[in-house]
Amino acid sequence: MLSMLATSAVQDDPRKRSCALPPVVADSRHPAESLGYVFILHNHPFENELSDFDIRFAVAMADVHGLTVTTRAGPVPLSIIAFFSKGHDTTQPTCDGFFQYIPATGQLIRWTSREGERWQRKQIATLRWLDDTNYRIQWQ
Repeated sequence: MLSMLATSAVQDDPRKRSCALPPVVADSRHPAESLGYVFILHNHPFENELSDFDIRFAVAMADVHGLTVTTRAGPVPLSIIAFFSKGHDTTQPTCDGFFQYIPATGQLIRWTSREGERWQRKQIATLRWLDDTNYRIQWQ
């Protein structure tokens, strides 16, 4: 299931741009229990780490849907994906990679690719929850 939500490209303050992903998907073509989040996708205009909001949203969705979604191929861990650009031209950003946070394992992964190459995966940190509201990121 793919859900596309967008913000206006003309919003006045990029720091305030956000979209409200629904906690559940209602699709009359499928039984409710057969639908679940696997990846929560969004983009960062320029390269930086996942935000506190990103991390907390992924955990909130894991609380609703569980840490994994069972598919025909087996269990798939829920993840939040944030695409980024290394470019400096705001009118023509490039897609140079993405960050992935996996609540089930706490892994923060950075995926990058050069033209014509395979995606390179590098774990950059591990996120450890100290209690229900506080966490620590252990950078690699």
